[in-house]
Amino acid sequence: MAKKPGYYVQGQFVAQGSELDLELNNVGGPPSKTELKRASTELQALGEALLTLSPQRLANLQLPEKLLDAVQEGKRISAFEGRRRHMQFIGKLMRGVDPEPIQAAVEAQHMGSAQDTVRLHQAERWRDELLADDAALARWMAEYAQTDTQALRALIRQARKDALPLRPGAAPRQGRAYRELFALIREHLLA
Repeated sequence: MAKKPGYYVQGQFVAQGSELDLELNNVGGPPSKTELKRASTELQALGEALLTLSPQRLANLQLPEKLLDAVQEGKRISAFEGRRRHMQFIGKLMRGVDPEPIQAAVEAQHMGSAQDTVRLHQAERWRDELLADDAALARWMAEYAQTDTQALRALIRQARKDALPLRPGAAPRQGRAYRELFALIREHLLA
């Protein structure tokens, strides 16, 4: 039988998560310097993440004017030491703000960019399939019937023609039709 993780206090074993452990760790006094510093560092990191938010998301957060001005100023600062000190200032201003909506906005923006990346990969996959296999056109039309079939076929035909190497052993090239085909596919995936 594996021994539970824990520690000894005055010769008595205290298992982690037990009532005695919770009682010993939850003294109820003021937070320690380490806890305060950890919280301050987390707020500073969250404040730094504010700099990455789009202007629309930043406006939706309804931040205090002083914090909003500091964020705008922080986007402008490029010197290392100046930026570091300004991030500390933003962290200090963050103490008076509820961090949960800000964290949610940062995560929402990150998830949005992840979804955009997935859509781009889907568009690349469809383009490659359409160029490689004629049966892929039938699958595409079954899924996206509103597509202009004639334009799609013309782009596929031109992209295939452009991809043929000019001389044996040369790398295939991707011309304008290749990019336009991608744009058309992406447009239909976003719709």
